[in-house]
Amino acid sequence: MLLPAFLVVLCFQPNTQKIVLSVLSDAFLQVSAFVAATLALYYLITHYVESRISVHVITNNSWFELIGSAFLGALPGCGGAIVVITQFTRGSLRFGSVVAVLTSTMGDAAFLLLAQKPFDGLVVMALGFSVGVVSGGITNCIHQENFMRPATKIDTSTPNRIYSTPSKLQTQASLVSYQFWRVALFPTLIIALLISFQVDPNSLFGFELGTVEKAGAIACFFIVFLWSISSIGSSYQEVTSEENLNVKSNWVMKAALDTQFVTSWVVTAFLTFELVITWTGFDLAASFQSLGPLAILLAIAVGLLPGCGPQILITTLYLQNTIPFSAQIGNAISNDGDALFPAIALAPKAAIVATFYSTIPALIAGYGYYLFFE
Repeated sequence: MLLPAFLVVLCFQPNTQKIVLSVLSDAFLQVSAFVAATLALYYLITHYVESRISVHVITNNSWFELIGSAFLGALPGCGGAIVVITQFTRGSLRFGSVVAVLTSTMGDAAFLLLAQKPFDGLVVMALGFSVGVVSGGITNCIHQENFMRPATKIDTSTPNRIYSTPSKLQTQASLVSYQFWRVALFPTLIIALLISFQVDPNSLFGFELGTVEKAGAIACFFIVFLWSISSIGSSYQEVTSEENLNVKSNWVMKAALDTQFVTSWVVTAFLTFELVITWTGFDLAASFQSLGPLAILLAIAVGLLPGCGPQILITTLYLQNTIPFSAQIGNAISNDGDALFPAIALAPKAAIVATFYSTIPALIAGYGYYLFFE
């Protein structure tokens, strides 16, 4: 609840009101609309694909194990990576597959990058997949087959021991989110497309100047508030999760909840950027650019943090041209998204070692791109 409360306070301050309204409007009309559409399309396509099919392929065909693991990791979101982590803790996969999937995954930040810069998003996904396969193969060559594999198979079929049960309020908030995006997705996407093509929707539809922007700001605050009250639990894993994994949601619900999660972190990034400049006069973009190669190291270090939120912040900075593409590449390869949570919970030693191993190719890829192309 800190984020919506902070937004309300800033809205009542004369010197920050315009900034907050502009941030909320931009986040909703320039980011949320495209992220929601990308998520909805992705989940619609994958809705009927049973995860057991993927599990069968990667666990019963040794030649495809690394390729399958890296491919599942390269898919947007964290679902594919979590599938691989779960199979490893059950003793079905080698440690190289864990390194491959954690190296190739970009988590929910991939949706944001694909929505705003599709070509860059596809390049990062392809690079992550390639680096993941190579890293996993090298790891398997170095270590024996049973390296880091749990001594006994861990039962991962009872998620209730990790996740809390949602309250009635949280369930109702999720349902409101579902209904909101069912109604708002297509109109919002049309307006967002008009804005992206430099067409003023206010003039086109005969609205008073600023009407669409105000509506966007209100809608953005509404979905941030919905996210804040639909989050469950008290641990970092549960509070920052974009969805309740106890509930088998339909694809529209999943797209709605994930969009709100991404939007909340985008608002945080936009607002931090603007407030730092307003209150201190400190040029954040110039400061990152002045770091030069160190900006890549900083982005990789942020990638070591669990969860998708910090990684969305880095992607947002890239989309604002604050950090170079090499830093985005380094962060994308080093970050493990939400897949790191079940890994830490079920096989902590393997999770730490795999995270360290994924840092090495992140340094090589990030600084390699910087040296040859930037």
